[in-house]
Amino acid sequence: MKIWTSEHTFNHPWETVTQAAWRKYPNPMTPSIIGTDVVERRVVDGVLHTHRLVQSKWYFPKWTNSLIGTAKTCFASERSTVDPQRKQMVLKTINLTFCRHISVDEVLYYEPHPTDSSKTLLKQEASVSVQGVPLCHYMEDMLTSTISMNAGKGRQGLEWVIGRINAEVKGIAESADDFLMKTKHSLDDMTESARKSMDEISVQAAKAAKHIHI
Repeated sequence: MKIWTSEHTFNHPWETVTQAAWRKYPNPMTPSIIGTDVVERRVVDGVLHTHRLVQSKWYFPKWTNSLIGTAKTCFASERSTVDPQRKQMVLKTINLTFCRHISVDEVLYYEPHPTDSSKTLLKQEASVSVQGVPLCHYMEDMLTSTISMNAGKGRQGLEWVIGRINAEVKGIAESADDFLMKTKHSLDDMTESARKSMDEISVQAAKAAKHIHI
């Protein structure tokens, strides 16, 4: 068995990072993930529990086909919890494809950085085990290296999604400002029109009064 761990700090608050985590796929940095489907979602004591099925492509060398088989699409089970009170998001993923010979258990923890609440700390852990086939240790090393490489791409993908979210928020804010400005101009025009109408009414009333007095 091989154990892999990693820590990374995002320069974004926890709320932003966890929102991006839900919208992480698809992104151009991790094309190997081709789809996610929600199997179950429920809230228990204020904590959101979600079970998703993740579809991906594993690019094994051809020589491994005779050892573990082949699969055009691989599946994994992802179970997550989001606790907004504690500000903790945990994702646990296990592979379903090739599980007869390969076991990959991965856990991701998203929490506010302990020394800077404006940042988010991501902790990742993965255990890899290959059994029942030749070259087990070699394949474990190969899978661990792949996980490490994919983790870096995953963080890049998350930053890409965060950039899209920030652009959307900026666009909404600009649209709101534009709407308010147009509304203000419209109200100013209505006020000016009403003032002119009142002035005209006053002039007409003055003329009428003068005519009656004569």
